[in-house]
Amino acid sequence: MSILDVVNATSRTVNEKTKNMQEVANLKRKIVYERERIIEIFAEIGEKFYGMDPSNKDFSELRILCDDVNTRKRRIQKMLFALHNMKGFKICPQCKAEVNGKFKFCGTCGARIPEPEEDDFLKIDGLGFGTESMEK
Repeated sequence: MSILDVVNATSRTVNEKTKNMQEVANLKRKIVYERERIIEIFAEIGEKFYGMDPSNKDFSELRILCDDVNTRKRRIQKMLFALHNMKGFKICPQCKAEVNGKFKFCGTCGARIPEPEEDDFLKIDGLGFGTESMEK
């Protein structure tokens, strides 16, 4: 193996790590954007509710906004899953423990770890909706 082969191999490794770091940073930015948008939607819901005529029972505008929040929360869950996967682990939906990315069940509590394609995945409420799960 020549010195040129070693330099090329090292260069490829550095490029892969840089690309991975960029993907992680992009996912984190998208998650922050979705969270900020959810806060804005909550404010909009509050303003609309506050300004509503009490005799008016039509909440269709509020339902549309609530559906938007739910969609954004699902997006955040999928992005957090992808982010954790890049780092080689998953988060248990029951106990919030870190689980090796290859495992299908939590080693701490025994709960099944759903995949993003499954219906169970979208039923998980808040796979770390706070900022703490992004900082890992």
